[in-house]
Amino acid sequence: MSYEVRVDQAALRQLRKLDPQARQRVGAAIELLSENPRPPGAKKLVGGDREWRVRTGDYRIIYEIHDNVLTVLVVSVGNRRDIYKKR
Repeated sequence: MSYEVRVDQAALRQLRKLDPQARQRVGAAIELLSENPRPPGAKKLVGGDREWRVRTGDYRIIYEIHDNVLTVLVVSVGNRRDIYKKR
């Protein structure tokens, strides 16, 4: 069972701002979400209805899982010190 991964426009802009090495690493982590949207180390955010986060080095990927339509929506991407301030 494979999920469709969609990236929100705001997350796409945040992804473009990352340096090339971090962008490649985060992009690979986003692709892996299609196979397993709840990988080891992923945590459900407190107060978020369907929001989860996965870490990739110093970066975090915040996403929503929609099991009824097999979709993962990446909402936000950023450095761990900044990502939670915007929420």
